[in-house]
Amino acid sequence: MKLSKTIILVIATFFIYLSCTEKEPEPKGTPEYIAEIQQWHQKRIERLKKDTGWLNLVGLYWLKEGENTFGSSEENDINFPDNSPPKIGTIILKDSSLTFKSADGVDVLNNDVKVTDLELKDDLTGKRTTLALGSLRWYIIKRGERYGIRLRDVESPILKEFKAIDIYPINEDWRIEATFEPYDPPKQILIPNILGTTEEDNSPGALSFTKDGRSYKLDAIESSHGFFIIFADETSGKETYGAGRFLYTDRPDSNNKVILDFNISYNPPCVFTKYATCPLPPKQNYLHLKITAGEKMWGELH
Repeated sequence: MKLSKTIILVIATFFIYLSCTEKEPEPKGTPEYIAEIQQWHQKRIERLKKDTGWLNLVGLYWLKEGENTFGSSEENDINFPDNSPPKIGTIILKDSSLTFKSADGVDVLNNDVKVTDLELKDDLTGKRTTLALGSLRWYIIKRGERYGIRLRDVESPILKEFKAIDIYPINEDWRIEATFEPYDPPKQILIPNILGTTEEDNSPGALSFTKDGRSYKLDAIESSHGFFIIFADETSGKETYGAGRFLYTDRPDSNNKVILDFNISYNPPCVFTKYATCPLPPKQNYLHLKITAGEKMWGELH
């Protein structure tokens, strides 16, 4: 009996050892393709760590109609972090007009020039006004009918802590040729967002593809260089972000073919910060398919 228990213990230990030493699958594809995807992911890390990246967001404050005072003092309408002056100034929202007025003795800069009174342009105008004070940078965002201050700290500790994002092993099998099926006229689709609201967007068509003998479709959104796709799949909420991932593609070729390369599917900014306002996948873009390619979840799974 003792011998039997010993054998069982040895076998169990052996299998535990195997499971702990099991190696992740090697990348699959041509050396050129693997190098291309590795380079894409490296540039992705670099973009996240830039001053304009998502890692340095430290605040999002929605404005009320009228005067909105802000600074580190609790006496303000909006409380900035402790590394800012007690009162920085006031942002006045009147209908859709926004004006910044600086507090006395505070050096707020716009394009490296001190400003005391300035009309502000939001991020959807294409002429966004950015203000700076020390390591802080802020500007106005517009979401639906709401206006808010998006705040960055270019010396945020997370910039030093952040190293990389886990990704699935690169696999050229997930570089899939899809057929573009245009909608005539373009279809209005509902895009929910993390704020709990829904907006309509135009979809020029669907991207139809097959994987392992089954057919799938994704509604695409027009982007400046091609299509933007928000999708969720059977890894969502388990190995990848629960609210889906993003993917860009080129425009269709002369045969209406589009390459869906899921190896470059990536996390929305809401994975890295609670101060982003991310769109979520439309319900038709939830795929009954386990897409083991692209970025995995970063940080605490949610």
